[in-house]
Amino acid sequence: MPVTKVDAGTALVLIDLQNAIVSAPCVPHTGADIVARAADLADAFRKEGAPVVLVRVTEAEDKADGTPGRKDAPSYGGPMPAGWDEIVEDLSGHPGDILVTKRNWGAFYGTDLDLQLRRRGITQIVLAGIATSIGVESTARNAHELGYHVTLATDAMADMNPEAHLNSIERIFPLLGECGRAEEIIGLLREDR
Repeated sequence: MPVTKVDAGTALVLIDLQNAIVSAPCVPHTGADIVARAADLADAFRKEGAPVVLVRVTEAEDKADGTPGRKDAPSYGGPMPAGWDEIVEDLSGHPGDILVTKRNWGAFYGTDLDLQLRRRGITQIVLAGIATSIGVESTARNAHELGYHVTLATDAMADMNPEAHLNSIERIFPLLGECGRAEEIIGLLREDR
């Protein structure tokens, strides 16, 4: 379903656009391409007075606060480089932006994101970021379950796995909301204000 409307109460939510993740190889767009489109979206939202939420993932200081459960895939076990979890410079440094720190895939579970949005009367979120099939999809699913109108800026997201990216874009996202290009969303944002 193409993007039809941007509600008056819409927030931009950018997932995991932080140093280590943006520098990782991804498809179908590079991390630099995703950051550039996300920066365009963020600039447009800020100009319209709409909230911009920057979500970052980091490790729990206390391993007991980390993600529970058994997994077949090994976790990264080595020390992370300094600054790996900081939002990229092109997006950081705007005092009105909301920063959310998560320790899970989705941006809602275990954070105050829902509270931050509801306090501002937000009814719709526009999502972008890396990785499409992990952080973005998990957040989109949660947002849908919480009753938000979900819009996905599909050219402002990428994944490390091309098949996983396509599965999210073609099969999952159309079930959760409307999908469109960043430029189209920016046009509607300006038009609907």
